[in-house]
Amino acid sequence: MNQRILVWDLPTRVFHWSLAASFGVAYLTAESESLHLIHLICGYLFFALIGFRLLWGLAGSRHARFTSFVRGPAAVVGYLRSLMQGRPQHFTGHNPAGAIAVVLLLLLGTATAVSGWLTLNQVGGETFEELHEALATGMLALVVIHILGVVVSSRLHRENLAAAMVTGRKSGSETESIRNGHGIIAVLLAAALTLFAWGLAQGKLPALLDPAAIAAEIDDGAHRDKDDD
Repeated sequence: MNQRILVWDLPTRVFHWSLAASFGVAYLTAESESLHLIHLICGYLFFALIGFRLLWGLAGSRHARFTSFVRGPAAVVGYLRSLMQGRPQHFTGHNPAGAIAVVLLLLLGTATAVSGWLTLNQVGGETFEELHEALATGMLALVVIHILGVVVSSRLHRENLAAAMVTGRKSGSETESIRNGHGIIAVLLAAALTLFAWGLAQGKLPALLDPAAIAAEIDDGAHRDKDDD
């Protein structure tokens, strides 16, 4: 098990650190009027990244797929028991506890992004604004718990799990290694996110920032069609 093998493909690693960065910046700029656009851009990027991870969880490489790490309660209890006994079970990909964190982060992150979009468009008065703030705080708490879990697991497993999400390599047998790092997909993902952020910042995608623009455009189109008739 001391052999270093490729476990995390490049798209998964790009997603992981991009999600952390977009959430961190969005959280820090939430209360600033002058940085409101940055908050919005990071929020949209955050939501787009979650969408990518959901797709990648279905069609990604071996250890990135949900079927490879989402396990039942018995597996989670067994893993936690092995931690308390000081003999942690080894998992090449996400361990059962880490899998719970991934699922919760995706679910809570989606709820946070959606409530933020509803707040932006003044839906529900202050209800969704308060919900958005509560969800963002809950997201931050979950992130802190996740980080603590990574630190504890790294010590017990005697393996730097955070570094593994940078290099993509962990201890394991050669049969568990992935063969393709999917670098091209990672480059396309990074390029798409960069263009998306640039488009938002330049006002090239106004419908996202102001969904009323969509309704206005549809209405104008309907009027033009009516005039043509």
